[in-house]
Amino acid sequence: MNEIKDEVILIRIKGQKKKDWKNLCSKKQISLTSLIIDSVENRILNDERRKVLEFIEKQDNIFGKIENNINQVAKIANGQKFISENELRNFSDKLSEIIILKKEQNEIFIKIFAKLSR
Repeated sequence: MNEIKDEVILIRIKGQKKKDWKNLCSKKQISLTSLIIDSVENRILNDERRKVLEFIEKQDNIFGKIENNINQVAKIANGQKFISENELRNFSDKLSEIIILKKEQNEIFIKIFAKLSR
């Protein structure tokens, strides 16, 4: 829902400070208005939000690759109709580790989404 912005706030700052803020905004690819409002309201900045979303996407890709590897091991085991006890134990350990990492990742995502929703 788009709210109409009908109020203006004028602030006085030194010219160099404005240039510094503009440079910062340019680097972060955000507007000066966004920088000020998000800073005052203690919200995550738009560029940081983009970085978080990129991180989440990267994590998803990593787990996708791991799942692919698991499927490959399962195909090999099915094809050979045999997997050594040592290999099975190692595989099981890796699966347990993945479950723990996925749980930790989900907890981090919950915290991230809570921050993003501010």
